[in-house]
Amino acid sequence: QVQLVESGGGLVQAGGSLRLTCSASGSMDSVYFMGWYHQAPGKEREMVALISTRLGTIEYADFVRGRFTISRDNANVYLEMHNLKPEDTSVYYCYAVEVGRPAYWGQGTQVTVSS
Repeated sequence: QVQLVESGGGLVQAGGSLRLTCSASGSMDSVYFMGWYHQAPGKEREMVALISTRLGTIEYADFVRGRFTISRDNANVYLEMHNLKPEDTSVYYCYAVEVGRPAYWGQGTQVTVSS
């Protein structure tokens, strides 16, 4: 079992920055991807950024490339968000996946960007 807890969300003006942290605990040996998704009201949850825990490869959604940076150390995953836009307003969820099991999700942290 893996437990994920997000922190760092909040209210920020357009153009501002936030740093999200995902603290993972439990058995992480089989986790091979971690990352961030977001979900705005009335919309589907969509991938923001992913990082491979073994190879370090990174993938970004087109709408955040160049503005967001994902990083990882030990069991923590971070999302540095810069030049935030009102359309980035969402609940951000930490995500982890291991072989042969359903994905793990955190409880989410709200990010609100005012114009």
